[in-house]
Amino acid sequence: MVKGLKYFPIDLTCVITVSDDGSSTGRLRKEFSTPAVGDIRKVLSNLSTLPDEIRNVMEYRLNTTSELNGHALGNLVLTSLISETGSFKKSIEYLSELLHVESKVLPLSEDYLTLMGRTVDGEIIEGEQNITKSNKKYKELFYKEAPNVLPEVFKAIEEADLIILSTGSLYTSVMPHIICKDVSKAIRDSKAKVMYICNVMTQPGETDGFGLSDHVRALEQYIGKDEIDVVVASNTKLSKEMCAKYSDEEQKEPVRIDYENIKNFKYEIIEDDLVTTADGTIKHNSLKLSSVIFSYLMR
Repeated sequence: MVKGLKYFPIDLTCVITVSDDGSSTGRLRKEFSTPAVGDIRKVLSNLSTLPDEIRNVMEYRLNTTSELNGHALGNLVLTSLISETGSFKKSIEYLSELLHVESKVLPLSEDYLTLMGRTVDGEIIEGEQNITKSNKKYKELFYKEAPNVLPEVFKAIEEADLIILSTGSLYTSVMPHIICKDVSKAIRDSKAKVMYICNVMTQPGETDGFGLSDHVRALEQYIGKDEIDVVVASNTKLSKEMCAKYSDEEQKEPVRIDYENIKNFKYEIIEDDLVTTADGTIKHNSLKLSSVIFSYLMR
């Protein structure tokens, strides 16, 4: 989403979760006791105004037989900056300058946070990766440690004209913001409209069988009922071949706009042909999606 929004005349602040514990990020978290750097790296790369050839270096993953195998170069750079500066926020600012990022990127917290999930049958699952892999239904999410949210996050929420809950893994990328009670309260107290960009595909182990209304209902558990003003959803007709590919290879299904369940809700639905499959994958067309967001903001 931010890859497209950076081209519009808006003052953009991105608040990113820091509890990812998988892959390169998880290994660096464990070794250096830092917040998760992977999602921050991705956002900075997408916001960069440098040529693709330079920007893509941040996303390059080392392919070697050593312990460096699989690490994204940008993760190593951010981890090094944290060690040098002692501040995650300051490290992001430095890397933003190097990548010519004009928007503001904030970590939700500078703490080492562990995401926890309580299943509907009372089991406690620890860690973002385990929450996704467990294939359980969750009653609630919470942090093992009390999160110290950056003051700048609350300032950004207070000053916002539009607050966007973006696409991403519902339980492990989007909800980790709003399970912080102070963040949810700040959103409720804000005068800004709240927009949710609904996912195109379900997430295995998290949202299997979910329609649009299920995604919104899960968010409302923390943000509050009727606090979401508008939901953006794609109505692109996906080919049977593409759907079969995702079902077989990734156990993902299209998120259905379940009109029969959303007709009594108060939020507005904006739907459009927002998905591209040009490269053989299913994802939002960043410019189309950004145009919808900007048009809503300009009403």
